[in-house]
Order: sequence, then C-alpha cells, then structure tokens
Amino acid sequence: MKHMMTQPKPRRPALPKGAFALALICSVGAVTPGYADSVPGPQDLQALTYYLDHNDSAAAQAELRRLRAAFPDWQVPSDLSTLKQSQPTTEVDDIYRLIARHDLTGAQAALAKTQQKYPSWTPPDDLTRLLATAEAQQAFDKAVTDGAAQTAIAIAHNNQPLLQCDRVNNAWELADMYKSVNDSGAAVQTYRAVVGACTDIAQITATLQKADSVATPAQMTDLFDLARKRFAGDAPGLTTLQGQLAAGHGGTAVAATPPKATTPAAKVATAAPPVAPAPATAPVAAMPRPATPRQAIAAHGDGRLVQVRAAAKQGDWASCIYLSNGPRSLDILYERGWCAFNLDRPMEALAAFRQADRGGLGGTIQRDARFGMALSFLKMNMTEEAARIAAVTELTLDQRTQVESTILDQRGTRAYNLGEYPQAIAYFNGLEKLSGLRRDLAILRAYAYLNSGNRLEAYRQFTTLNDQLVTPETRAGLRASSGD
Repeated sequence: MKHMMTQPKPRRPALPKGAFALALICSVGAVTPGYADSVPGPQDLQALTYYLDHNDSAAAQAELRRLRAAFPDWQVPSDLSTLKQSQPTTEVDDIYRLIARHDLTGAQAALAKTQQKYPSWTPPDDLTRLLATAEAQQAFDKAVTDGAAQTAIAIAHNNQPLLQCDRVNNAWELADMYKSVNDSGAAVQTYRAVVGACTDIAQITATLQKADSVATPAQMTDLFDLARKRFAGDAPGLTTLQGQLAAGHGGTAVAATPPKATTPAAKVATAAPPVAPAPATAPVAAMPRPATPRQAIAAHGDGRLVQVRAAAKQGDWASCIYLSNGPRSLDILYERGWCAFNLDRPMEALAAFRQADRGGLGGTIQRDARFGMALSFLKMNMTEEAARIAAVTELTLDQRTQVESTILDQRGTRAYNLGEYPQAIAYFNGLEKLSGLRRDLAILRAYAYLNSGNRLEAYRQFTTLNDQLVTPETRAGLRASSGD
C-alpha cells in the first residue's frame, strides 16, 4: 500500500461552545491579497477541511459557497479530500518524464498546474534547473540550426550548464558560431576551455582537431602543451597528432571504414539505455562544475528518515520522493537518490549521490553512494565516467560485477556501431566470462566476427545460436556467414 503523509488536524481552540464556528470563519473570511481572483491557499481552506474532517456536510457546503464567491476562477476538485493534501505526489514524476521526452511545453504546463493546485509547494531546485537547462538547450539548438550566431552565443553564455563536458558538442557548436562571425580568438578560447576542463582523451583529441581549422601555429602549440600537461600518459599520441596536423596544414586523416556484412536492422539495446543520444564526435564526459555557494546540510536529523526508508524498502519510489522533498539531512538525500534512480531520473539521482558521497556519512554509505553514481552514469550511457568511478572505489563483488558488466555491454555495443569489430569482440568475450552474454549481444558478436573477416568463426557461432533457438536473426546470420 502506498504510504501517504497525513496532514495534522487543526486543534480546537478553547472557546465557548457555539462561538467556535464563528471565530474560525472570521479568521479565514478575508480574501488573502496574494490569492485574490485566483485560487484559495492553505489558510483559506482551513475551515473547509475542518468541516470535511468532522463530516459536517452542511457547514462544508456553506463554506464552499463562500470560497466560490471569493475565488470565482477556482476549479473545485471533484474529490474534496484532495484539498487536505498540500504537496504533490505523482505530478512531480510526470514533469520529469515530460522533460525526458523533450516535451518542454507540456512540462511547463504541468508545473504551472501543479503549482496552482498546491500553492504552498516549492518545486525542487533540481527540477527547475533541469527544465531551465532543457529549454536553453532547445533554444540554442534552434539558433545554431538557423545560423543565428549572436543569439546562440548569448544563450550559451547566459546558461553555463550548456557548456559542461557532458554537453561538449555545445562547446564545439559555440566555437563554430564564433568562427561564423569572424571571432577566431573567442573560438580558440572555447576550444581551450574544453582542453583545460574535460577529462576524456577522445574529447580532447577531437577538440584539438577542430581547433586546427582556426588557431594559429602558436595557439595550437599552446593547446597541445596544455593537453600533454593534463594527460601525461597520452603525451606520445598527442605529439603524433600535433605533427600530423602541422604537416597537413590543418588537414586531418580519415580512418578507413571496414566493409559491413548484413546486420540486424536495429541496433542492440544496451543494459542501460541512454536518456538522449550522445554526440557522434566524442564520448560524453562530465565537466567539473565550478564551486558555488551551497546551503550546509547536516548528515542526520531530518525526522522523516523512517518513513522515507519504509517507502523505499517497499519499492514505493513515488511516495519516497514525495516524503523526501526538500531533504534537510544527507541520509534523507541519499535515500532519495535511490528512489530517483528507480524512477528513471538519473540526473537527479547523480546529484544526490554526489552530495552524499562528499558528506561524510561513513564508509559503507559512501561506497554505496559511489556505486549509485556509477549506475546513474551508466543509465545515461556515460560509460567512461562510470568506469572512472568504479576504478577508484572499493565496491563489493556484486556491485563490481554489475557495474563492470554494464560497462563491457555498452563499450562492446558502441565499438560495434563504430565499426571497431575486434574491440567489440574483446568486450563481448570479457562480458561472457564475467557474467554471461545475452543472446542479442551474442548475435552481435557473431556479426562482429563476420564483419572483421572471420567467416568461419561467425558461422560456428551462428550455428550454435541457431541450434539453441531458431529465429529469423540466426537464419539470416547463417546465410550471411555461409557464403551462399
């Protein structure tokens, strides 16, 4: 049964019998200026909810008539018991889902409707930030598509979350906008910000290649020096790339694409599907956010912890989110992170786990918070970020198996889609040894053997799969690998 928080009933004041109703109505009879000609607030509804609690239908109907007169635009709910609820429940989850589907108009409408229905409710900061960033991203994308350079530049600079490394494609687009208005200096500075902040070497090399089209030789030397300083282990490869770019006077080599055999019509889904497609130019990684003032939150002390944990234990994620709204302690925030994760809200979960990780809750909870961070990254298809978390965390055996299995799954699928068939095979083989290989990935591995030229091994694997279960996919694979 879903756990719902009950509102405390108003205590009856010590008044003479018969004077109570008059005193109560007088206390709420005046229309609050903030709600004039709009909707009644919690104080305005006190008398009505009192009458409903005491099954005094005559008094409740009289109070309803008064409220209708005072608030002519108010839509009286069909179920009057909902008036006693001051905080939303499933409405917040619906708003997050609308944002995830990129229905920002619907999300704004749902948010406005929820605020109107619950006047005392304040939307969570994570929700408002996420919606604002999504709207800014939509406006930025439109400006870039329309070639409105100055508009795109203004949007990017007024919305710093757009220039995080998890949205690195925005930085590249911003540099292109600067180039289109002949501001090469700003374009180079944008590339330099990526080289100086992002943590994925694939992003760095892609950024250096893009910068070569606009930067001077001296500026390119500065960029490569910065990259080598940050990525000492990749210095030889960076030096080779620098030489290639210099020799080609801005040209970059194009890797040959191996021929592909007939493959399944749809890409295989990974264990943790992405919330949105990653830019094709580079894997996604998270840029460290600048330090911003944050209200201190204690490790413990929020009295709702027992209720929140009970809801989470029952798998009632929506109630857990409702009960933990506005967390006042890190242990509540940590529980909220898991509930958000299970409601497919990985960005909110990641923010909660990060704060819990830094809050000093103890070794076990800190480890589990970092496990939650890794899973949240994987749910957003941010594979390398999850791998970095796992590499520096002493996870339990089960946790490590779960994280590393999903990492191998995602890396193998990505390598296959990029035409890197030997790497895909290696990842799928590693996954098979670690935790077993799903049938869809086994079929993909067989195609990887076929596309890499090993027709005999591909035929053997398709035969094994077909012997286990005959499907159109295995029959097609057998035909492709048999040479018929």
